[in-house]
Amino acid sequence: MTEVTDRISRRQVDKFAERRAQLATSALRTLSELGYARTSLREIAQNSEFSHGVLHYYFRDKVELITHCVKVYKAECVTRYDQIVTTAESAEDLREDFAEALAGTCREDAALHRLWYDLRNQALFEESFRTDVLEIDKSLESMIWRIVSTYADLSDRPPSVTPATAYGLLDGLFQQALLRQLSGDPAALEDLRSGVVQTLPKLLEA
Repeated sequence: MTEVTDRISRRQVDKFAERRAQLATSALRTLSELGYARTSLREIAQNSEFSHGVLHYYFRDKVELITHCVKVYKAECVTRYDQIVTTAESAEDLREDFAEALAGTCREDAALHRLWYDLRNQALFEESFRTDVLEIDKSLESMIWRIVSTYADLSDRPPSVTPATAYGLLDGLFQQALLRQLSGDPAALEDLRSGVVQTLPKLLEA
């Protein structure tokens, strides 16, 4: 009886998590277009196929929904870049593929990245965001470090910086390019590509 009850309980948990993921995916576009300050659960519901009551059942408030949405999207990003790590056959391939992937997501997913930076900025003021933002930030730092450390291995040169420094430098390049891309600067993406290509070798010992 206990085993059957446990299986039923696990299925219920899985269904709840699956439903939350569906709701997050549906809400993500609205959130990315409007940003944190201009959204509420009711407004998100009005722009999706789900009612306000359904959203409120699965998420306590806007903070929980937004952080869950960003976690879902950033987890997908991490998987995408991990594929670059596993398929690269040379340091040059990895460097070029990584630069192209960053430029591509800056172009195609600009609004989603804008939501992430909005959330990260809000965490400076709102304590309720900080735990989740730090967790997401750490996963992105680890993802960048897998790129850098693999590039170092393929180059037969050890890294000359810490994971935090590598993340800070590359994230800074990306955030600059994102702002320029959102502002309509036609050179933003090419500058991002060249910036990444130039920066990666500088993260290794001479």
